[in-house]
Amino acid sequence: MDGKAFIVKGELMPREKIQKLGPKALSNEELLALILGSGTQNCGVLELSRQLSEYLSRANEFPSFESLVKIRGLGMAKATQVLACLELSARYILGGKVNPVKSPEDLAKRLAYLKYERQEHFVLISLDSANNIIKVHNLTLGLVNQTPVHPREAFAKAIEDRAVAVIFAHNHPSGNTEPSPEDYGITRVLCAAGKIIQIPVIDHVIVGKSGITSLCRECPEIFEANLPEDVKKC
Repeated sequence: MDGKAFIVKGELMPREKIQKLGPKALSNEELLALILGSGTQNCGVLELSRQLSEYLSRANEFPSFESLVKIRGLGMAKATQVLACLELSARYILGGKVNPVKSPEDLAKRLAYLKYERQEHFVLISLDSANNIIKVHNLTLGLVNQTPVHPREAFAKAIEDRAVAVIFAHNHPSGNTEPSPEDYGITRVLCAAGKIIQIPVIDHVIVGKSGITSLCRECPEIFEANLPEDVKKC
């Protein structure tokens, strides 16, 4: 590994950082950089790691070799390295363990890719009876500051997944996560539709570069009026 590629004034390099502070102190990009070892002539290892991190953050399923080699600069050898690491992690560390969504913050990593998008995406997170994520679906892609969504399309994937409840999310490309009047309006419509088809909406999350905002926290009455007593909110 070319250590010079990691030198940042006043900061530890990833290799030194993991030795002194442990793996939890490293960002996703730094961890991937250590796995990849080096970049290519046209793509440095940190840029390559950033691209790979964004891809993995928005992947809805375990990545395939074919999908990884499409990332610029990754190549066949590095794609197999990444696949091997992911598979070993699944076998020895993660196993069949599933982490339920107990708060909006539990979605932050899963939806991190949205904060980099320049257009507004509207996303559905389908949940099982234990609030475990079944799938994350990108429903619509809109303009810089708005994306239309209809309840019919919004709940189609939830029905396919046999979801017990859903969470909706969208990004604000401006970075500001303050809900707009339109955000509250579509949330009320979606909550009403969810009540009719008995797939309650337990939250609507806005993602931006500054973090996330939960509409359920900002305006809980929208959701409480549409939730059965036996459904646990996040």
